[in-house]
Amino acid sequence: MDKRTFLKTAGLMSLGGMLSFDGLAQMVDTISSVPSKELAGDEEFWASIRKGYRLKPDYINLENGYYNFLPEQVLEKFVEHVREVNYQGSYYMRNNRQEDNKSVAAKLAELGDCSPEELVITRNTTESLDLVIGGLDWKPGDEAVYAEQDYGAMRNMFEQVANRYGVINKVLSVPNLPRSDEEIVNLYASAITEKTKLLMICHMINITGQILPVRKICDMAHEKGVQVMVDGAHSFAHFEFSIRDLDCDYFGSSLHKWLSAPLGSGILYVKKENIEKVWPLIAPGEKKPDDITRLNHIGTHPVHTDLAIVDAIDFYNIIGGERKEARLRFIQNYWTSKVRDLPNVVVNTPADSARSCGIANAGISGIKPTDMADILHKKYNIYTVGIDGAGVHGCRITPNVYTTTEELDQLVNAISELSSGQA
Repeated sequence: MDKRTFLKTAGLMSLGGMLSFDGLAQMVDTISSVPSKELAGDEEFWASIRKGYRLKPDYINLENGYYNFLPEQVLEKFVEHVREVNYQGSYYMRNNRQEDNKSVAAKLAELGDCSPEELVITRNTTESLDLVIGGLDWKPGDEAVYAEQDYGAMRNMFEQVANRYGVINKVLSVPNLPRSDEEIVNLYASAITEKTKLLMICHMINITGQILPVRKICDMAHEKGVQVMVDGAHSFAHFEFSIRDLDCDYFGSSLHKWLSAPLGSGILYVKKENIEKVWPLIAPGEKKPDDITRLNHIGTHPVHTDLAIVDAIDFYNIIGGERKEARLRFIQNYWTSKVRDLPNVVVNTPADSARSCGIANAGISGIKPTDMADILHKKYNIYTVGIDGAGVHGCRITPNVYTTTEELDQLVNAISELSSGQA
């Protein structure tokens, strides 16, 4: 059965057009020989994936970067976990919870290509990275390096350790359109001194979508004896990479973003030799200093969220990381390539495919980003978020695999009208 025949048949067999996990796997199997770059622009295939999402008809959602809500296949599994944990109650919590948590963490470690002994489940990137920032043994005069484009929660935590321990924070600014990897590496290198203890970098800058040369920065910093912490909130399950190959010391991500796991799920990776260097947020009891599970002790929490992470991984694996990355890169380039040369339009995201993927940011001269977002929403029924600071002035556009080129054509039309003063 070819792909088109299967899609028509599966659409009739599935409830409301949504494919089950098995049906989705069978459908994807029919296109397994199609190159990912070719499939990236196949609107019929991605329309079949779109059927698994319950989308509000009120607006076109181009703000998936905050929360990539669950496809219905994963949502149904999540509800099943809620019911089962509620059914088993204390029995589950005392007899199965710890082993299940360990199993889920192992699957995440496999997805991220690192050792299960180096990764734990957290609630989000903020918790993961703030735990590291607040858990290191800082001394007065120690220095930390990060960028003004980094996420506010981590910048706030660095300010807190500065006030509490006398740490000196050195804040730099990453150019939106760098000329080369070396420009970025040298920028961070110039901020490092013999007192630098920790360098924080974004894998993918959340407000522009720019991908930084993490491995090169880590190599440079390690040569100078400096540890590197990576904010991977927008990279994990967005584009393919190996945490092991990044060679960073710490890595955190939010799974409710590009993995489309339930809210309140994240990961913390700590290189094995660094685990004992970090104090946990909450005292974990008697555990070995190099046991990473001592770092994510938070007491009783919604364990059904953790269980649904496996279903989100299954959904991701069925589609395929390479296919997802190709689709996200295709749809970002689809709209940015049409607006880059428009008068008064400033695209704050590199065009180079090695420096970006699904996220991009565009602004219009003379229009405040918040006003632009408001106009896009109220006049064009397009939901985005305005970014106005840290050298970035525009709306962040974050589509997802369910986003259609037709929807992006509406975005392009809106930006075109706004840039020419027709709106």
